[in-house]
Amino acid sequence: MGFVVDSQEGSGSSNYGGQGSSSCSWKFLTRRKKVDSNVTNNNNNNDNSHHGEQLAKELTVPHLMAIGVGATIGAGVYVLVGTVAREHAGPALPLSFLVAGLAATLSALCYAELASRFPSAGSAYHYAYICLGEGVAWLIGWSLILEYGIGGAAVARGITPNLAALIGGVDNLPGILSYQHIPGIDIVVDPLAAIMVFIVTWILCTGIKESTMVQSIVTSVNICALMFIIVAGGYLGFKSGWVGYKLSTGYFPFGVDGMVAGSATVFFAYIGFDAVASTAEEVKNPQRDLPVGIAGSLSLCCGLYMIVSIVVVGLVPYYDINPDTPISSAFADNGMQWAAYIINTGAITALCASLLGGMLPQPRILMAMARDGLLPPFFSDINKHSHVPVKSTLVTGLVAAVLAFFMDVSQLAGMVSVGTLLAFTIAAISVLIVRYIPPIEVPLPPSLKEPIDSESMEYGWSHLETNETDAMQKPLVVKNLAIDKYVHNGNRKKIVGCVIAFICLGVFILTFAASSTHLLSSVRFTLCGVGGIVLLSGLVFLTCIDQDVARHNFGNSEGFTCPLVPLLPITCILINSYLLISLGGATWVRVSVWLALGVIIYVFYGRTHSSLKDAVYLKAIQVDDTIYTPTSFLT
Repeated sequence: MGFVVDSQEGSGSSNYGGQGSSSCSWKFLTRRKKVDSNVTNNNNNNDNSHHGEQLAKELTVPHLMAIGVGATIGAGVYVLVGTVAREHAGPALPLSFLVAGLAATLSALCYAELASRFPSAGSAYHYAYICLGEGVAWLIGWSLILEYGIGGAAVARGITPNLAALIGGVDNLPGILSYQHIPGIDIVVDPLAAIMVFIVTWILCTGIKESTMVQSIVTSVNICALMFIIVAGGYLGFKSGWVGYKLSTGYFPFGVDGMVAGSATVFFAYIGFDAVASTAEEVKNPQRDLPVGIAGSLSLCCGLYMIVSIVVVGLVPYYDINPDTPISSAFADNGMQWAAYIINTGAITALCASLLGGMLPQPRILMAMARDGLLPPFFSDINKHSHVPVKSTLVTGLVAAVLAFFMDVSQLAGMVSVGTLLAFTIAAISVLIVRYIPPIEVPLPPSLKEPIDSESMEYGWSHLETNETDAMQKPLVVKNLAIDKYVHNGNRKKIVGCVIAFICLGVFILTFAASSTHLLSSVRFTLCGVGGIVLLSGLVFLTCIDQDVARHNFGNSEGFTCPLVPLLPITCILINSYLLISLGGATWVRVSVWLALGVIIYVFYGRTHSSLKDAVYLKAIQVDDTIYTPTSFLT
């Protein structure tokens, strides 16, 4: 592997733009950081880098399973089964959970490869910064901050009513924990929600191993409650003859379309596995454990969801299921009113586990963005004793506690889905980039920008020119000889990059037309046809060419590799884009306000404080001869 310096200053042909180019162009948006730069110095000389405190590598597969299952199985399963069964799926509810689980698996497989290839804190933000550039990375990181902030507050708000149901009503709660109405401003505050957020924040500050141990205990209680539902419900079902499946309407009362619509609703019950990817830097063996943790937690959650739904829709006809308390009502209808206590206990522990899993990633995303200079260095500080980003965790907890105390954030729940689906989409696009056009430029930190020995550079340039000439003359080895004449090493990256961009454009046109029911039928069909043709053409093209051999040297390629590329990530992009567009205009208006605020912060702070502002880039070129390069430029 050889390296050639490509200075950003004064270079009109630089690819990503350093300080000089960023002031007069938009190229700073495409600055991409080094693959293996888990920690990056910022421009303010606040060194939180390799010489400072690091996140503790404490996690193994059981810990990751606890985080994934705890973050995924919230109290929604105790309510969601009733709503979806009554309105969409009927007795076919287990199939809705299966289809949604398979759709979530597509994103999980993309995450598994990226997490094992780039094992650093930041999750989708980190992947986007390496593969797509600083602009997209900032928007993803900023969206994830919104997701985890509102998500944590929403989960905390659900604890009070469930605890009240367990002890016989809100009136039985102590006054300091019950809802309080503030006269004059017409706000109902929730002290218990804020207290629970503070408790979880304290747990997260003690250390990753300690917080994961608490997560394991709480998640185990939740799983035990679900196992009780399965075993006791199965007994009642065999005793009563599974009346829910003996209906004249059949297994698909709303048709297959209803079952698919139900799967789109329950898809969001699977989105907790990204919390596993956010802990990549704290995993002892990320190449082995991260894929197992992601796949294992998703599989366990899917299995539990399906079995619980099989029991519930079998105990009671779907049209008689109580939408608010479907499981406890189903047991009560079969003479087991006391089971409500166990079920409500499971709902409370599910909320606590979800709160722990939901608040865990945000401090690490803040830390990763601060390491890269896009946020103040305050957020990148790691405690010397607990080896976790305590300051970021405290800020996260304070904001979530204030939201949970003052606001009923249920109306903002759709905003949580935007961050998640954007992250899933970017992860799938990143897999395509890793496989077909892995970046060849490597940024040098400003501290390493120094004069290069003229003789070694002259030697390097002469070999570079020779190899570039050879590369232009050698056609790309592809699977289809017809493409062989037009795609070669000289134009491969530009052509494939355009193809991936056109695939995304085709997906947008297709999903927009499919979800825009207000358009004329002829317009919708035309747009669907155009989008479908563009999408399929891109898929066929990528299928007909070989993946770039440089992917083997891009990140750690010894871990998990996503199967069925390019079909699987493109399908993932299609599904997530459809769900994004289907969220509704009101949600996108709220999200746009948040994203606009993020753009302002990036323009006036992140862009100018980025650790890549003055970066000098290296072109890594594989050659037959070994090019001498000073060792200081390889670190």
